[in-house]
Amino acid sequence: MNIQKISDRNRLDEKVLDMPWFVQQFIDYKLPDLSPSTLLEYIRDYETFFNWLRGELLSEADHNRKISLTELEMLRMENIVSYRLYLTTRREGANAKVTISRKLSSLRSLFHYLSQIAEDEEFYPLLKRNIMAKVEVKRIHKPKDTAAKLKGKILEDEELLEFIGYILEGYGVDIAKNKQALYSYALNKERDACIASLILNSGLRVSEVINLNMDDLDFNNKMIYIFRKGNNDETYKTPVYFREQAKDDLALYLSLRHVRYHAPKKEKALFLTVPNGQQEGKRMTKRAVQAMIIKYATRFGKPFLTVHKLRHSFATDYYLQNDIYKTKEQLGHASTETTEVYAHLTDKTMSEAIERRAEST
Repeated sequence: MNIQKISDRNRLDEKVLDMPWFVQQFIDYKLPDLSPSTLLEYIRDYETFFNWLRGELLSEADHNRKISLTELEMLRMENIVSYRLYLTTRREGANAKVTISRKLSSLRSLFHYLSQIAEDEEFYPLLKRNIMAKVEVKRIHKPKDTAAKLKGKILEDEELLEFIGYILEGYGVDIAKNKQALYSYALNKERDACIASLILNSGLRVSEVINLNMDDLDFNNKMIYIFRKGNNDETYKTPVYFREQAKDDLALYLSLRHVRYHAPKKEKALFLTVPNGQQEGKRMTKRAVQAMIIKYATRFGKPFLTVHKLRHSFATDYYLQNDIYKTKEQLGHASTETTEVYAHLTDKTMSEAIERRAEST
């Protein structure tokens, strides 16, 4: 089990204790089939739903742990419609359609388990009435639609190199008057540029980046060995190639890693940070990398750019030079259906490139 999975499993074990006993039983049932990170999303979805139930006085419980099966059995279709409306319009930020679909799917899975699989001591279903069986959850993921949403929100053509260059130099010019920010930037800019470059030149996921250890790097052959998910959620170690640009940025970061981050011998992580008040470097977290990319992207003029959209940026650029099967393999997709997004994106990219060339002649 890789480092991110261990972290997610520990968080899952903590958060499930705040759930009703039947949710804990459901999570135990799903553990052999689903990853800890997926089940952690389930728990977050149930937390949202149970908080809403109590807020709407559809449960008498004073804590989510005390919500009863009887209260779930008494729910009416109008309650589920109200919950869907709540997800769409709640003040702290409306959810996208795909997020709402996922949250309802999580509930359907739980209710299905309680009504069709789990049994009480007398072999009767735990849930006698399943309101979620009446709820149709439409699949929204369509490659063409996903491509349309990504358009204009990823890096294209020269922007890939420009963004790395901005992290190394341009950002420092923009924050020159902020001494505190400038100090942190000067300490970490080579590391930050290296992370962005590695994703933009290999298509790694953020979880794959933070799990990298020093001995996973085959520098001379431009390969990194990472854990990826196979069938039945099993993980396997596989080499992923990176382009020459990333090799140069890795070399620069590696020349500074030990001195800048005071890594103890036991710390094998490739990418390090020194937490406030501490003397030694430790492995960066997923959240830290995500926040770092957003920080630079906002100043760069791409406020919609995220760490995952760096992966999309690489994939789009890579697909222009390779076929769908090579792109699928490089990205670690389970099927070519996921990779089709880049076919739709590159159609538009190529047509726009032709138009630009025509205008310049």
